[in-house]
Amino acid sequence: MIEGSALYSGRVVHARLKPKQHKLSYACYWLLLDLDELETLSRKLRTFSLDRFNLFSLRTRDYGDGSQTDLRTQARAHLDKAGVDLTGGKIFLLTMPRILGYGFNPLSVYFCQRADGTLAAMIYEVHNTFGQRHSYLIPIEDGAAAEVVQTCAKDFYVSPFMEMNLRYDFCVLPPAAKTRVSVKVSDAGGLMLSASLAGDKQPLTNTSLARIFVTHPLLTAKVIGAIHWEALRLWLK
Repeated sequence: MIEGSALYSGRVVHARLKPKQHKLSYACYWLLLDLDELETLSRKLRTFSLDRFNLFSLRTRDYGDGSQTDLRTQARAHLDKAGVDLTGGKIFLLTMPRILGYGFNPLSVYFCQRADGTLAAMIYEVHNTFGQRHSYLIPIEDGAAAEVVQTCAKDFYVSPFMEMNLRYDFCVLPPAAKTRVSVKVSDAGGLMLSASLAGDKQPLTNTSLARIFVTHPLLTAKVIGAIHWEALRLWLK
């Protein structure tokens, strides 16, 4: 069972095998947000706001269908359409917030729990640098497993270095003292790319947010800059 909103600090690591070998590793952090608590967190935390400018903020329109419909309602509709019963359960979102009004998330992950706290489904929301996003919703039959292992076909354009006829294999350690989301991307010939994010839990407080801003300044701007820098390096290879 996931227990409340939190801050996770760690690293993003990519290792590409094709078309050229290329590796990267960056320090990073994410917020784990109980979608039922967003307005409460916005009132309680001086440096975090929902749909308003602040040092850290979450903008509803950055996710889902891009509307102002609250994220829990959007996620529940998505789950209902897929036939996933979440009656009484919570939904947590692992994402990078906007920082000083700017944000970009290559991947945001929704952990969808049943009333007993076991996971009923995962939603992997992928964003590309063209302002588009797409969600992969994958139900979980046995939500009590220590790690979640899932697979799906790629059906959303992300990078000019990755064709569409690919498969994603996810391996997820649900948030507790640590969390990890690993993605392996394969074509008919085998593994092309292995990517992961991993972090250690910290309390989500005014103090922890102020500290992470100082130690990781302007993170989201660095993320979009790093994406283009690493793409240039790969293209040169």
